[in-house]
Amino acid sequence: MNTKEIIGFTTVTTLLKPIFRGWYTPKIFGKENIPKKGAVVIACNHKHIMDQCMVICATRRPISYMAKSEYFKGHFAWFFRLTGCICVNRNGNDIQAKQEANSHLANGGALGIFPEGTRNRTENLLTDFRYGAASLACKNNALLLPVAVTGDYNFRSKTLAARIGKPFSTENMTTEQANERLKAEITRLLLENLQAGYGTVDEYLKAEMLNNP
Repeated sequence: MNTKEIIGFTTVTTLLKPIFRGWYTPKIFGKENIPKKGAVVIACNHKHIMDQCMVICATRRPISYMAKSEYFKGHFAWFFRLTGCICVNRNGNDIQAKQEANSHLANGGALGIFPEGTRNRTENLLTDFRYGAASLACKNNALLLPVAVTGDYNFRSKTLAARIGKPFSTENMTTEQANERLKAEITRLLLENLQAGYGTVDEYLKAEMLNNP
């Protein structure tokens, strides 16, 4: 992030965090696991357009999120540019987006990405992970930070929760190994949330399918 983007991100999130917390009343566990500095790829399951807000509410650290190119068109394009999001064209190999992400991590930044690639609307608790998060972490010797979000985004939700795991090093890991561990960690965090009572009926059913294939 450049100085303008950091100021934009900080200003916007300072204004919006209290509104988000007041409306949804989310529970966030593991805030202390977010590194305060250094290159880190924050990877979360993806169920709702607001999922990134759960992580943003857990830290004061600026995070550059990878966002689909459609968000950079129309009336709200300014918002995504102002907050330092990285535009990703999902229809091909977006070299420019990769370069921006690599540069951000090389400068010790925090990068947010959803390894499922898009919102999960399937009958599975998680969909297949793409290799972007693991690859970026491995190439830049960055930590991988797993995050799981469960519950509903209803007003004053009683089930909405994020559980932030401990970051792990990708040193001496292949991309495949890092990706496999990342998915395993996020699965574990999802199940911990559900076992603690944070989840919807659909999520409980999906977890049962996972445990009893």
